[in-house]
Amino acid sequence: MGRGRRLLLLGVAASGLVAAATSCSPLYVLRAGWEEARILTARRPIEDVIVDPDTDDRTRGKLTFARLARAFAIDELGLDVGDSYTTYTHLDRDTLAMVLSAAEKDRLAARTWWFPVVGRVPYRGFFDLDDALGEQRKLEEEGFDTWLRPTSAFSTLGWFSDPLMSTVLRQDEIGVVQTILHEVSHAHLWVPGSVRFNESFATFVGDAGAAAFFCADSGEIPTVRCTRARQRWGDAMKFSVFLDGLVADLERVYGDAALTREERLSARERIFTEALEHFTAEVQPTFEASTYAGFVDTPLNNATLLARMRYYHRLPDFQALLDEHDGDLGSAIAAIKAGTGEAGDPFEVLGNPG
Repeated sequence: MGRGRRLLLLGVAASGLVAAATSCSPLYVLRAGWEEARILTARRPIEDVIVDPDTDDRTRGKLTFARLARAFAIDELGLDVGDSYTTYTHLDRDTLAMVLSAAEKDRLAARTWWFPVVGRVPYRGFFDLDDALGEQRKLEEEGFDTWLRPTSAFSTLGWFSDPLMSTVLRQDEIGVVQTILHEVSHAHLWVPGSVRFNESFATFVGDAGAAAFFCADSGEIPTVRCTRARQRWGDAMKFSVFLDGLVADLERVYGDAALTREERLSARERIFTEALEHFTAEVQPTFEASTYAGFVDTPLNNATLLARMRYYHRLPDFQALLDEHDGDLGSAIAAIKAGTGEAGDPFEVLGNPG
């Protein structure tokens, strides 16, 4: 499942309370606040859902893993998770919301929106598909690349007690644990205005954390879930290397002042074509537990690329830092949090790119 379906940081969870301070449409904020209120009102303690005789075995099993993952985040990783993910909300739909991203066509520059608390973010969430499509059309008419995608989870950065949504349980047990750890990491560490770092950090915590979670008691012979979780984290790092290389190729073209806009647009299409060919022929076959089929199936443009880059930037460097801490993920997370408070660019905590 793609990262775009893993997180919706609406920002409006808090901004619904301070609508007058936001530059977003008041109607948008009110609608988002109303939907958030519906989700929060429908919360039930996860323990109650687990013991409820009407709960099916599949849901009960995944909620049990969710409880264990939350405890792991607190006890083993040292994350400050607040009261999030102690409750469960069942939704009457398969998708929580839609997330819209946009970018300039001839440079890797995202269209951003401002929200209180979190600052500027390069995406906007919608609970109504028609509203999302209408905004997408407007942005495309203005000349932006766009990408509209579904999401199954969100974080309010600890402002509210985030519930676990039924949409998250559509994943397998490993995916549920990855999502829990990913989301609670945002409440533990969020650097305002640094979405790419925040999301890549959360991917690291979610994926490496899931591997640590499932392998903690596996003994000398790894369990199937332990092996698969490790493979997924390895695949994520391979995808990260591929994306970072693609971005570097594009930045060389976009930064060439000798090229006209039309020449840059033509060159980018050639780079996109070559990248897709390289991905399907040489990168995708190396994956052990993932396919990242969405990368091939989704039209490639600056918006789709930037949206993915927010979750996959320099993942091997996060792993290198973890190795420096002898595989102690809690220690690595603590070092990252301490280092980001001292660095201008939070990625400086990882050192020079490997």
